[in-house]
Amino acid sequence: MSRTARKLVIPMIAAAVVLALTACGSSTAAGTIDAKGDSVKAGALPGEHVHVVARNPGDGKVYLATHHGLYRYDKGNPVLVGPEVDYMGFSVAGPGHFYASGHPADGVDLPAPVGLMESVDAGKTWSVKSLGGEADFHALTSSSKGILGYDGTLMTSVDGKSWSKGSITAPPSCLAAAPDGSKTLATTESGVLLSTDQGATWAPLTSAPKLLTAAWADNTTAAGITPTGAIAITTDAGATWTTGKAKVDSIQSISASRTTSGNLEVLVVTNTAVQRSLDSGATLTPLGTN
Repeated sequence: MSRTARKLVIPMIAAAVVLALTACGSSTAAGTIDAKGDSVKAGALPGEHVHVVARNPGDGKVYLATHHGLYRYDKGNPVLVGPEVDYMGFSVAGPGHFYASGHPADGVDLPAPVGLMESVDAGKTWSVKSLGGEADFHALTSSSKGILGYDGTLMTSVDGKSWSKGSITAPPSCLAAAPDGSKTLATTESGVLLSTDQGATWAPLTSAPKLLTAAWADNTTAAGITPTGAIAITTDAGATWTTGKAKVDSIQSISASRTTSGNLEVLVVTNTAVQRSLDSGATLTPLGTN
């Protein structure tokens, strides 16, 4: 797999996956400053490339794992959290508990690549758990049963320290495990694959539309983005899917979670903003200060 950062771009006529390197920003308490020293308005992306979007169940904040660091949205302003790392892979394992992989910036005291690193304080500090200087997971997911990563080879671990090599029938652009580890989705060029044994075996999920990326909200609910830019939802662990009417013209990342009132929230990062849906993809609105 290429070490170059990935960007998924979806023209409305045909989908394409484009490899790109882009410059992202750094933050101050008063707001965000990009790599050129220019201010970034509230609600804007902290740079042009976001690998992963996720909502932390610990503080309820939205986090963006980007090419130049991890950012937390505070009242619409992206604020840099922790060291500057190119977060190629990122997964929220629990409240304030994150796993990540990627490359440190110059001067950051981490191996290159970082292997699997872990934070238990919502990204403020990180420690290398394993594979420092060896693994660069461009796809990474975690569940109560362990961790799966892909860096050209599928790797599985129960504890994040000892790893086993696995196999998968096609390179995944995204790995997404249900919280209880009962099912894992892999989005590939040939379609969605499903594993029910933590990545030991895979089979085509013929019930699913083709998806560019996917995420689980709970053990039975998952969301993905189709090549036409629509949000597809399953509420029965992948047995059936419905597709919303709203569409985006570009996609970098997606997340799914439950709000405090139990509603399904889907976040979609386009090339310009974070969009939010609370109606299974029927409509999308800017994230704003949520």
